[in-house]
Amino acid sequence: MKAAVFRSHNRDPNKVVKIEEIDVPKIDPNEVLIKVEAASYNYDDLWAIWGEPIKVPMPHISGTDIAGTIAEVGENVTSLKKGDRVVSHANLSCRVCSLCTSGREYDCEKRQVWGFQTGPLWGGYCQYTHLPEVNVAKIDDNLSFEAAASISMVGMTAWHMLVGRANIKPGQTVLVMGGTSGVGIVGIQIAKLYNCNVIATAGNKEKMEKCLELGADNVVNHREENWYKEVRKLTNKKGVDVVFEHIGKSVFPQVVPLLKMGGTLVSTGSTSGYDSTIDLRYLFFKGITLMGATQGTKAELEEVLYWTSKRKIKPLINVVLPFSDMVKGHIMMINGEQIGKLITTPQKV
Repeated sequence: MKAAVFRSHNRDPNKVVKIEEIDVPKIDPNEVLIKVEAASYNYDDLWAIWGEPIKVPMPHISGTDIAGTIAEVGENVTSLKKGDRVVSHANLSCRVCSLCTSGREYDCEKRQVWGFQTGPLWGGYCQYTHLPEVNVAKIDDNLSFEAAASISMVGMTAWHMLVGRANIKPGQTVLVMGGTSGVGIVGIQIAKLYNCNVIATAGNKEKMEKCLELGADNVVNHREENWYKEVRKLTNKKGVDVVFEHIGKSVFPQVVPLLKMGGTLVSTGSTSGYDSTIDLRYLFFKGITLMGATQGTKAELEEVLYWTSKRKIKPLINVVLPFSDMVKGHIMMINGEQIGKLITTPQKV
């Protein structure tokens, strides 16, 4: 089979990521073999290629979001059969520790992000891959492989942030930072599904318009110097109930003061840098909550897939790239060119 493999780290994906011919993987008794029809790009692809912030097993196949059909099932698999249409749940955990059995599989000490921390040669950018039965979710026939792959990781993460962690309520005001990012696209729609007032941010006019199309009630340009003053103005100086954050260093000092008394900030990343600062007076005087979130549960993934199949959450796909040209997607991510998710199709070389 064909797979996108890299055997060393480099800041330029073109120099290391190559389409190679490798063996189709053999499956364990509790696993399924999946024919990959669509795979979605994520920022952890770049971290893996760069070798930052962590090194990954080599040789490496990236790809945490895939959708396809079951090609083979292990002898101990009971809930899936050959031909089922499925999507990956990339949170690999032990499933037996107290954290996993209490519904916090994303906090498992043995947790790994499949397609990022796994290997050698175990990820989604290939024509066939394998996963444990518990890390596969079925998808409805009315959901395309491209749509399912594009929504799985970002949808699950956004749902976990807003519903699982921030516990959003109808009528709240939610500030969605980076509204045209992968998680932002779904974050806007989940907040509207819960009948919240949504203020989104974006970095240019085209992205701002897309936020409004996705359902945001208002949008501001977070690249303007005083963007946070516009947010405060939109709330009549009352602030927001929830901040949905993943940009990090460049905006963090500005978003914390935007919270109302008792408000919540939930963060799942820091693409602009980690070493930020905050004025601690906002923390204790306002009684705000700062919380982190990473990935989510399989149940949260299935919740997102359900609402997506009902057209209440709509994936936003920028481009579908043939497998032979898949590195173009990595370059697009580096340059920040896309609005929406990038997809590659391993069966179409």
